[in-house]
Amino acid sequence: MPVTTSSADLARLPRFPEGFVWGAATAAYQIEGAAEQDGKGASVWDTFVRRPGAVRDGHTGEVACDHYQRFDEDVALMRRLGLDAYRFSVSWPRVLPAGTGKVEPRGLDFYDRLVDALLDAGIEPTPTLFHWDLPQALEDEGGWLNRDTAHRFAEYAAVTAERLGDRVKRWITLNEPFVHMSFGYGFGVHAPGHALMLDALPVAHHQLLGHGLATAALRSAVPDAQVLISNNCTPVRLRTDARSDEDVAAAEAYDILHNRLFNDPIVTGGYPDLSAYGMADPEWGGVVRDGDLATVAAPLDGLGINYYNPTWVTAPGDPTAGLPFDLAEPQEAYRRTAFGWPVVPEGLTELLTGLRERYGAALPPVWITENGCSQPAGLRDQERIDYLAGHVAAVGHALGHGVDVRGYFTWSLLDNFEWAEGYHQRFGLVEVDFATLRRTPRASFAWYRDLIASQRS
Repeated sequence: MPVTTSSADLARLPRFPEGFVWGAATAAYQIEGAAEQDGKGASVWDTFVRRPGAVRDGHTGEVACDHYQRFDEDVALMRRLGLDAYRFSVSWPRVLPAGTGKVEPRGLDFYDRLVDALLDAGIEPTPTLFHWDLPQALEDEGGWLNRDTAHRFAEYAAVTAERLGDRVKRWITLNEPFVHMSFGYGFGVHAPGHALMLDALPVAHHQLLGHGLATAALRSAVPDAQVLISNNCTPVRLRTDARSDEDVAAAEAYDILHNRLFNDPIVTGGYPDLSAYGMADPEWGGVVRDGDLATVAAPLDGLGINYYNPTWVTAPGDPTAGLPFDLAEPQEAYRRTAFGWPVVPEGLTELLTGLRERYGAALPPVWITENGCSQPAGLRDQERIDYLAGHVAAVGHALGHGVDVRGYFTWSLLDNFEWAEGYHQRFGLVEVDFATLRRTPRASFAWYRDLIASQRS
């Protein structure tokens, strides 16, 4: 299906600086399959998908896109795109089946082959060490509620870096620790499926402690490593009819919980005051220990930002329900993705410039490590093209306002297993027929290819 992008359309997009990195992203459990092959241990997602009703239509990631067997085909697609970099995640239980102790060499061999294939294609490998597939053996010991998991994460980072660090220089420690804490431990809609509400807050600190310990391990194994973390961030907005003091306080509370809880300690070395909104006592119940924040705040080479849409909030309708805010729908008539998410490209500019205003010179260089949309199945995905064009332009506007943005990774290269939605949400530049596993590039694939080429010309 040949598709040619209008040069006039591309010309309307900003010109990005020389050296700006164009990439695409995936995650291990969402594409690899091979769930029980070559010594891989069980992850919390392998367990969660077997829980009745946990995932739509009982879908699992046991096969997914079978990237484990077909990675050469997928790297060939990346070469056709002209990617500068590919962000993938390493499966912790594929490398350390029990989360600690014995290393599974066949797991490391797979990532070894993937890294070599990427480099042969002229694509920089950018692995994420944790994209939510915690080894089940560690979950059995408390998972991220257990402080010890942070230390096991650092061990895993060291093992992976010692094998791949001669060729891999850019590393991402965690993906979206807010989402993993809230969906996996707070509301129970993702693995491991705990519904602890605000009692899940220790998960935030233990993940960030693990990030800090892993940063040190990566730099020990790879002295010239560039280390990032990928945080899911959102501009927080009030509904147009919500302007009371209580509404404003709700927006501030949500901003703290979603954004500042995971950015402040990394950038400034301290947590925001959760106690002012009744979310935690000032001392975190002893969860935060002496020296932890210095570990968490180790200087980073970049801050990864995953952006999908703003979040609207109001004051809680039931103050006894446990959260100091209610999520709300916008009153404005935004276009929606197939997931029902409002399409607000200017929210990305707002988010990036807001980070610069909040943190000033302390803000590390920013990387957009995820941005994309789910659209209905089919190859003529003009709505996805429009979405990407709007958000790429939004990044360009942020650059124009002085934000140091170094790269953009679209989500996702392939249709994949979309967590609790199973295979019902399609984010890929490449359509995957999950019955045959045939890959077919969409119109958006050609658009992104032409965008990258135009930025180099």
